[in-house]
Amino acid sequence: MMTIAPPILRLYHTTTSPYVRKVMAVANQLGLAAQIELLASAAHPVKRDSRIATFNPIGKVPAAQTSDGQLLFDSRVICEYLDDYAQGGLFPVGAQRWQALARQALGDGLLDAALLARYERLARPKELQSDAWYQAQLGKVQAALESIEQQAPELASTPSDIGAITLGCALGYLDFRFADMDWRSHCPQAARWFADFDAQPAMIATRPHE
Repeated sequence: MMTIAPPILRLYHTTTSPYVRKVMAVANQLGLAAQIELLASAAHPVKRDSRIATFNPIGKVPAAQTSDGQLLFDSRVICEYLDDYAQGGLFPVGAQRWQALARQALGDGLLDAALLARYERLARPKELQSDAWYQAQLGKVQAALESIEQQAPELASTPSDIGAITLGCALGYLDFRFADMDWRSHCPQAARWFADFDAQPAMIATRPHE
């Protein structure tokens, strides 16, 4: 009788989370996506989903459990686990490693600010919303975009390291949730890079949707 190997990860996910997209883009790039069991969740900044908390006490996605029961979160940890599992080289060594990690931090920072801005409008009662807070978060997004614009000529056109993957997911999230921002008009080099990068199979397979 043929035995079926357990999934390498069980993953609480949503199709709208850019951090989940980062994990799944890495999984697709490494050829591991079919070995991940996707678990439905209802992640929300205010309404806690107790299912997610069984893997991540903070209650955020992505949250994963390995085949031997180890719990992994957040996206940075899960991505590195997958790359180590596949010996994929998405986390380079030496000076290139620090550059890739710094770009990952830049993309995650953009996403953190964009999500805080979105939550200010989505989750906070209108009478308690702060326009100053909202604009401050968008200012961080703009600063990150300026840095991506400067680095765009050096970025790989394929998902060959975690830095480029994170930046691609960050720009994709702006298209998904901040379509009226028109970041391309101010960042033409980043726009040209993203047009090629977002057409790669790992990015096409993980585009966010409701």
